[in-house]
Amino acid sequence: MSDDKTKTGPQDASKISLSEDYEVRYWSDKFGVSREDLERAVKAAGNAADAVQAYLQRGAH
Repeated sequence: MSDDKTKTGPQDASKISLSEDYEVRYWSDKFGVSREDLERAVKAAGNAADAVQAYLQRGAH
C-alpha cells in the first residue's frame, strides 16, 4: 500500500518526519518557520513534536 499524498498532516502527530515533503510543509506551517529552521530544531531537540515546539518557542532557532 502506498502513501496517500492527498493527506496534508502527519501520520503520527507526536513525531516530526523530515522525509516526506507534505509533513515538512505541515510542521513548517504549524510552527511558522522555514524548512531550514524546522530541520535545525529537529536536529537539536529530536523528532518529538512537543520538544521541537518548545525549542522553537524558546527562540533557539
